[in-house]
Amino acid sequence: MERFSAFVTNHRGPIVGVALVLALLSGVAALFVPINYDLTSYLPESAESTRALEEMDAEFDAAVPNARVMVSGVDAEQALAYKQQLADAPGIEGVLWLDDVVDLGTPLEMLDPDAVGQYYRDGHALFDVTVAAGQETEALQAIYDIVGEDGSATGQAVNTAESKAMAGGEVANAFAILVPLILLILVLSTTSWIEPVFFLLAIGVSVLLNMGTNIFLGEVSYIAFTIAPILQLAVSLDYAIFLLHAFQRAREEEPDAARAMRTAMKQSFSAIAASAATTLFGFAALGFMQFRIGADLGLTLCKGIAFSFLCVVVFLPAFTLVAYKLIDKTKHRRFLPAFKGVGKVLAPLRIPVFALVLLLV
Repeated sequence: MERFSAFVTNHRGPIVGVALVLALLSGVAALFVPINYDLTSYLPESAESTRALEEMDAEFDAAVPNARVMVSGVDAEQALAYKQQLADAPGIEGVLWLDDVVDLGTPLEMLDPDAVGQYYRDGHALFDVTVAAGQETEALQAIYDIVGEDGSATGQAVNTAESKAMAGGEVANAFAILVPLILLILVLSTTSWIEPVFFLLAIGVSVLLNMGTNIFLGEVSYIAFTIAPILQLAVSLDYAIFLLHAFQRAREEEPDAARAMRTAMKQSFSAIAASAATTLFGFAALGFMQFRIGADLGLTLCKGIAFSFLCVVVFLPAFTLVAYKLIDKTKHRRFLPAFKGVGKVLAPLRIPVFALVLLLV
């Protein structure tokens, strides 16, 4: 550990430069990572729905409809016109309606009511629509343009299009809420205005590295794309806190910043490694799920924890030594009390509290 910490502190400039360049490249690469919005593709091969889809593909040449569209207040002739408009819309491979199963030359009253009722009832026309894979967003927009505000659409293709629309925005919204809250908590619990930024910068670099390297996985699910960055930030932020708090304590006894950082790295490494390992194995357990979305999410999160660990023990010490004077210049008084003597109050309560916890469990 002595040689490792010495290497990091002695080469802090190049380490910071390389890490920031890799983070920038990873941020660009993340834009080109294919995202899978079809959760059915993660079902185990033994699942009945998977076997049913395979059987249908083997027996029928036509694509399986993946959306249903309803238009209200129309007669049969108007419904046929809507069907043609839907069939001509971009991203739509086929439309199935009543005229495909019965002869509309016969009055509807004389046809099988069960057959008619599946596609037309009380002025409502229901179409089975096949949307091309990868064109769900364009197709859904075209469908709504055709059927108007009174029309409705549902099905797997609609869910996929809505997931695509929400994915990026949900991540941005989550970070917009999470980051200010984290900054507030860190400002209250530290003694420097700039120190919380160091925490977030270290974990932010690791998040970018994780998202960018997803390109080597071929694709990731939209679940992993939206959840992994937030979870990675939430569960690995304490690694950075361990290190910088150890650095502050070491500086009280060692005025030389580089030596203090080496001491802090040695003191905090075991705690950081233990915390990272428990989180890593916890996420790795997701890989044993039969529903393969667990393996997709687990692999992405394990990779994120590994990058967080590396950034905290390599990038953060180097960057802190480059900019530690900013911490000194932005000192503020401690906002939270020291909580001295709390242990004396809580110690006598350990047995009843433990019994209460067991009872609640």
